[in-house]
Amino acid sequence: MSARSRVWTVAKRELAAYFDSPVAYVFIVIFLLLAGFFTFTFGAFFDRGEASLGAFFMWMPWLFLFLVPAVGMRLWSEERRSGTMELLLTFPITTWQAIAGKFLASWLFLAIALALTFPVWLTVNVLGDPDNGVIVAGYVGSLLLAGAYLAVSSATSAMTRNQVVSFIVALVVCLALVLVGFPPVTDLLARWAPPWLVEAVAAFSVLTHFEGFQKGVLDSRDVVFFASVIGFALFVTGVVLRGQRAG
Repeated sequence: MSARSRVWTVAKRELAAYFDSPVAYVFIVIFLLLAGFFTFTFGAFFDRGEASLGAFFMWMPWLFLFLVPAVGMRLWSEERRSGTMELLLTFPITTWQAIAGKFLASWLFLAIALALTFPVWLTVNVLGDPDNGVIVAGYVGSLLLAGAYLAVSSATSAMTRNQVVSFIVALVVCLALVLVGFPPVTDLLARWAPPWLVEAVAAFSVLTHFEGFQKGVLDSRDVVFFASVIGFALFVTGVVLRGQRAG
């Protein structure tokens, strides 16, 4: 069996486990309700007078901030709590294949939840003539954003068997990735720091890189940023798991 097949086998196992539990359906319902509520109420969707999903995507970094760690907190914590992690790692797969498979399954689950927001897309097309290219870019950015949060959650989940602790730590780390580019924070920093330092700090924010996708700009630098966050967080996950395996 090839490495790709092993990764896909783990991914299918994990994805099936999501939908075997009512928690997955509860998560999807909560996500869709909150996305609709923030878009049409706080986002003033109808008051904007424009055919766009700007009101929808502007809330994604904050909505995912709480919901994605809730999905990722069980990735490894549950395996450790139930004692099945040792069994999983004795299968004829490498640690990296297990990490990639579990991450891919959770990312696909989030992609499904995101895809189910299509009624919002249909609504804006019925009411006006939006630039669907910009909307597609926003969805791509949202999926990359979810992947970055999820990878961070994977790392924190590998560090503890307590899912609540994993959730809180992931929430704090992801919040830090948001706040370093949040306008009130950058404005405060600009009062005493030189512009180059403010820009350097803001460059580590998911908000800074997600903004381009919201505008319909698929910049390779933004893609590389999210890919780097995902890659680094999964690398940390691997280091932690290998340390536990060796121990």
